[in-house]
Amino acid sequence: MLAPQTFRRALEKSHEAKAKVEVCADELTSANDAVKAKIAKGVTSLPVHEALADSEGVEVKVQEVAGDLHEVTDTLAQGIDDLKEVESALKRSRKALLESEAALARSQRGEQKAKFDGMHDPRTGLPNRTLFDDRLAQAISLAERHGWTLAVMFLDLDRFKAINDTHGHATGDRVLEEIARRLNGHCRDEDTVCRNGGDEFLYLLMNPQGRENIERVASMVLGNLGAPIDMDGLQLVITPSIGISLYPEHGETVDRLIERADVAMYQAKRAASGFAIFDGDNPG
Repeated sequence: MLAPQTFRRALEKSHEAKAKVEVCADELTSANDAVKAKIAKGVTSLPVHEALADSEGVEVKVQEVAGDLHEVTDTLAQGIDDLKEVESALKRSRKALLESEAALARSQRGEQKAKFDGMHDPRTGLPNRTLFDDRLAQAISLAERHGWTLAVMFLDLDRFKAINDTHGHATGDRVLEEIARRLNGHCRDEDTVCRNGGDEFLYLLMNPQGRENIERVASMVLGNLGAPIDMDGLQLVITPSIGISLYPEHGETVDRLIERADVAMYQAKRAASGFAIFDGDNPG
């Protein structure tokens, strides 16, 4: 579509040309009628200067009309050129917009990845301690509001150093990845498993409904992690020691709950009992 002002100019000029054409037609009709009248009166020849004058007058008007129509054509041509320039500018704008959107999407993906990397362990993909502490803090707020209990399990892999020393760190890393996979596959959606660092893991149980259920979950984790791990035909058996602290019985802060779960883990390790719930009367 032509620009409105361009179309208006062309339309106005066209109307002017139409008016001039109508005037020329009227004059030619009048001249023709005059000639017919003279012939009817018996005139057999018209003066040459009258015919020339009439002809020249009409020719001038016709040339004016031709000039006007030429101007209309030029105006429309300019409008078309302007339209092409606008379309070209729009095309460039669309391309720039697409490039901007693609750059924004890349930036958002990069931001999301950076955020994910900052909150997850690079070896296992599990939440790291920063994310775990944040989720535990949120869980404490919910538990306080709704009267829930929470359980924090602190897991340490027994004799893991021997695996690194005997089979190499690459095998040790694969063991950690498998342990993480088993833990993550075991926990509920509302729970959180975290790699605390080295061969230590943390496990948050949301509203576990009593000690009996907590002990049942701990026993299931022991059995799950204790199943042999196949490393290219090499069967490795990993046994964890698990310490457990309870909210609000053993603490009401993130640090206190993790600290007391850690203490309970050493109680379990010394007793070779697999897991232990924090005992304030016998901290070890």
